[in-house]
Amino acid sequence: MTTSSRVALYLQDAHRISEGMEFAKYAESKGFEAVWQAESRLVREATVPMAAFASVTSTLKVGSGVVDCWSRNPARLAATFSTLDDLAPGRVLLGIGAWWDPLAAKVGITRSKPLRAMREIVTAVRALLNNETVTMHGEFVHLDGVELDYVYQERRKKDVPIYIGATGMQMMELTGEIADGVVLNYLVSPEYNAQAIEALQRGADKAGRSLASIDRPQLVVCSVHEDRATALDMARLMVTQYLGQQPHIMKASGVPQTILDKVGSVLTWPATHEQVEAAAKHVPDEIVQMLTASGTPQDAREQVTHYMRNGATCPILYPLGDVRAMIDAFSGWSPSL
Repeated sequence: MTTSSRVALYLQDAHRISEGMEFAKYAESKGFEAVWQAESRLVREATVPMAAFASVTSTLKVGSGVVDCWSRNPARLAATFSTLDDLAPGRVLLGIGAWWDPLAAKVGITRSKPLRAMREIVTAVRALLNNETVTMHGEFVHLDGVELDYVYQERRKKDVPIYIGATGMQMMELTGEIADGVVLNYLVSPEYNAQAIEALQRGADKAGRSLASIDRPQLVVCSVHEDRATALDMARLMVTQYLGQQPHIMKASGVPQTILDKVGSVLTWPATHEQVEAAAKHVPDEIVQMLTASGTPQDAREQVTHYMRNGATCPILYPLGDVRAMIDAFSGWSPSL
């Protein structure tokens, strides 16, 4: 595929892993570049499905979208992704993020100084994957002469690019400084990307890097149906839940405060399905269309192109509804940039 037509698939926990394996094979057959597996909630750990997807494909890249930086020791994190690279050499992408509250707090993790933690962890993991012996006495990382201690295998550097799942602008700037790429968030407006690109550029400037050297795939919720109203309704519940969970990001994306207030007055955390359905009545079609690529196949392609024009390098499509229909809608796709 050409650089302009890169496209990837995103899977959470809506399907059995065996189904995800079939989707991965189908996406590969249709020219997709990668499949990214979510690990945002305590439902499905990312690396087991990644191994499953890698085992039934031969060219498709497999990424974590994203593991958190707190719950795995950086040495174990490096060993895990080194193992995945043994299974699928050159096809593994390490996406890592700073997680979110209240979930982190509920499992006993204090997300203090996430920028410092991310810098130390990414630095240590990259060095270990590069076959270096690492000593680091940081605030969060404590390693004393640690290396990936091969016994039988050939010692080699592992080609595992590190992507930071950044949302806030300080983390975005750090990403531009230290990471191979960023996983731009979903359910943001394309215009939100403008400030993200500026922050990435500031970070790149600090490190003497070019913005072009930083890959910028973006998660995009994609609801495709020949009937536009059906497609919008499929996406509305997810948009509503996110409006309640991440109102600061939604405000930055241009969602009116009046809508955020109405949704917030109905939802608790964790929200029940009944609450989400009730709150969804306050979310108009134009907000769903602004935050997702939803509608007919042509509608979805046009909105994804809008994200590409605003700095994304590759859409990571999160399918709602018929996964194969969405893959078909973007097979051979080439945006007009």
